[in-house]
Formats: sequence, structure tokens, C-alpha cells
Amino acid sequence: MENKRLVIVGTAHVSPKSIRDVEETIEKEMPDAVAIELDERRFLALTKDIKQDIPIMDIIKRGETHLLLFQLLLSYFQKKIGDTYGVKPGDEMLAAFRKAKEINADIILIDRDISITLKRFWTSLSFFEKLKLVGHLIMDFIRKEEVELDEMLEEDVLDMLVKEFRDIAPSAANVLIDERDAYMSSNLLKSMHKYDKVVAVVGAGHKRGIEKYMLNPESIPDVKALEEVKKSGFNVFKLFSYTVFAAIILIFIMLFMTLNSELIVRAFIYWFLINGVLSAIGAAIARGHPFSISSAFLFAWFTSLNPAIAAGWVSGAVEAWVRKPTANDLREISHAESLKDVFRNKFFRVLLVAALTNVGSMLGTFLGAYYVLQMTGIDITSTLKENFGNMIASIMGSI
Repeated sequence: MENKRLVIVGTAHVSPKSIRDVEETIEKEMPDAVAIELDERRFLALTKDIKQDIPIMDIIKRGETHLLLFQLLLSYFQKKIGDTYGVKPGDEMLAAFRKAKEINADIILIDRDISITLKRFWTSLSFFEKLKLVGHLIMDFIRKEEVELDEMLEEDVLDMLVKEFRDIAPSAANVLIDERDAYMSSNLLKSMHKYDKVVAVVGAGHKRGIEKYMLNPESIPDVKALEEVKKSGFNVFKLFSYTVFAAIILIFIMLFMTLNSELIVRAFIYWFLINGVLSAIGAAIARGHPFSISSAFLFAWFTSLNPAIAAGWVSGAVEAWVRKPTANDLREISHAESLKDVFRNKFFRVLLVAALTNVGSMLGTFLGAYYVLQMTGIDITSTLKENFGNMIASIMGSI
């Protein structure tokens, strides 16, 4: 575009130098508009003191506890690095906002909604990638207590983590970096039709990708497609859940067919205890309230027989009822001084109780089915063949 100028400032989100670079560039260029790597939700969180109730039970019921836990831990990690260098995460974006107001430049929010990004990220992973990613993240946060922080200042913390996960989950880089590069480039391209000069403030990890797209705008994919969130289909995890559910129902049907009441009672006791104990252990590891741990123990046997209800819903609901987390609790996570403070936070605690109860329940369902089968000695395959054969014979005999 002739007579148009776009200046891209690549920043580290926790670097004092980045703040100076942003302010100096805006003062020098005096742009018509300043574009920043934020969506509306994050922008309001940075610039306004918004207090609202958080529908935590809706988050738990939608099965999005893992996404919010992931986001909260990343926020804490970023804040920890910022404290070391005397800045807060997002300070360079605030500096861009304030400097833009100072020179009467318009503000443009160019990033994709964070909830869409995280949902697309999670749904893009296979079941085994999710397992590897969670395990790596836990170990990463343990190791990062003494990590060399200078390396992190070269780019966005989120982008840095993506680089670490490339070998574990290749699709992560596409959703968290490449797609956002395209999304922000599309918004910048639109802004260049309206303004003569724009300064864009983005994470250093996005600068090269955005420059590439701006030089080849025809390569930018359809933005609507980048905003779509695939609804959970019949994935491997659901297939596993329903398969186990069907197997458990079949086991108990076989037990009732034996008409052995003692065996039925013993099988139920095993099922109740294995599911209850492992679910309760999950809630206890999350340092849930005794009521939450008790509810996990008492209801896990039932929720594991109903794929539509998760054990974490029950313990999470009880934990929320006891702790009563607020929007203020959510904000306090960003001010936590250590991981201990994060885990003490009431909002975080509710999510963690729900998540770890579900993990315990999943293990309990699998182990419970195994032990009940071992205890009863029932050969499902042989029993099915026998009963199917008898049914066919009965039908043939009545013809």
C-alpha cells in the first residue's frame, strides 16, 4: 500500500526494555493508531478493575477445568518472571495503550479471544499428546523454579513454552503461534486500509510470522475458520469411556444372571471402594475440603456408571459451595508469590479438586472393572457366546 506505514515492535511480555522500546517507538513514529496483541477480554482485565461473579460450575460442567488451570498456571509463571525484572505481565501493552492516549492515537485490539485459542489448542491435541503435555508441564513448572530467566526475555513466555512442546505436541505451535500470526495479520491489514501509519506491539515470537503474512496478504487464511471451535466429537477418550461403561454394565448383567447374591454384593463393594478411594485420593491431593473428599468417595461409583456425569462435578460443586470463590480470588492468582499461594487460592482449588477427582475416577473405573472381573472369574466372551447360542436355539425351536 502506497503512503502507508506499519511499524512492528516485537516485545518480551516481562521485559523493562520492551516497555522503553514501545514508548520510544510510538513517540518517534506518532502513528494514527496503535495495534496491540490483546483481545477485548484481556484488554479490559489489564485496564479496568472489573468485578464479576465467575460461573465456576459452568466451567466444570463444560469440562474446561483443564483449560483454565493451564491458563492460570501460565499467568503465574509469566508473573514470576516479571517480578524478577520488576515488571508485570502486560506492562508493555499498558505502556502502548497509555502512550497512544497521550498522542490521541486510536487503539486496535488485534489478537484472537484467548478462550478460542485455548479451546482450539486443546481440541487439536490427540489423547496421548494431552497426557504427554500435562506431564511435561508439571515437570516444567517444578524445574523452572531455578531456570535461567534471561532466555525467556527474548520472546513471549507462551511462545517459549510452545517451542518446548513442539516435539511433544506439534499441533500446539500451529494453534498458539501460526494461527494467531495469521489472525493478527488479517486485523492489521484491515487497519491499514483505515490508517496511514500504525505501530503494532506484539510478542517477539509473532513478529516474523506477521511480517511474512503482511508481505504476502493473499496467504492469510480465512479468519472465520480461525475462530471456529470444533465441538467435541466422538474422540478416543469418549470411546474409551463408553467402552468401559458398556463393559461394566455387561459385567453386572452377567453377575445377575448367575443369581449369586453373595457374589453380586462382593462385586459392588469392590466397585464402590476402588472408585471411591481413588477419586477421594484425587480430591485429597488437590487439598480439597473434607466434604469434597467425602463426596468424591461416596458418589464416584455412580458417576463412573454414567458417562454423562463426571465425578469431578460432584466434588467440585461441594468445594465451590464450601470455599465460595469470587472474581477477586481469580485476580489474586496473578499476584501469587509462589506456587503454594496458587494452590491455596480458593478459585484454583475448586478447579483442581474437580480435575484430580476426575483423574482418580477414571483410574478407579478401569481398575474397578479389572478387579471385579478377576474376582468373579467371569469370561465375558464365553458367556456371551453361550447365551447368544441359547437365544438362537430358543428362537429356532419356536419356529
